[in-house]
Amino acid sequence: MNSHPVILFDGVCNLCSAAVQFVIKHDRRQHFRFASLQGDFGQQVLAANQLPAQHFDSFILLENERIYTRSAAALRVVKQLDGGWSLLYALTIVPPFIRNGVYDIVARKRYQWFGKKEACWIPTPELKSLFLD
Repeated sequence: MNSHPVILFDGVCNLCSAAVQFVIKHDRRQHFRFASLQGDFGQQVLAANQLPAQHFDSFILLENERIYTRSAAALRVVKQLDGGWSLLYALTIVPPFIRNGVYDIVARKRYQWFGKKEACWIPTPELKSLFLD
């Protein structure tokens, strides 16, 4: 098992790719690793956890062999970022049904609002070591 937390994301979603680039920028320790949900590693994780293999409406955090989705995943990620971003973890006081309701609206509209790529985002050679596939 990978000792680094892994963020699984929709590789064709512009918002998701921007979020990954944001995490990379604010993760100076290079704590996180990344994989697209469409790739081999992402598909294996989805299958092993009985999650839909073709419905990519949430990014997933795989940490310590546990799966976190939606707002719980996002908040666990920001908690570990450098700078003041970890303060956003205080949003865990908001009940999950509210946090996830907002998350679900953005997830449903993300292609409409932010666009979609024809193929998964490819990291630069310098960042390639942070990606599992």
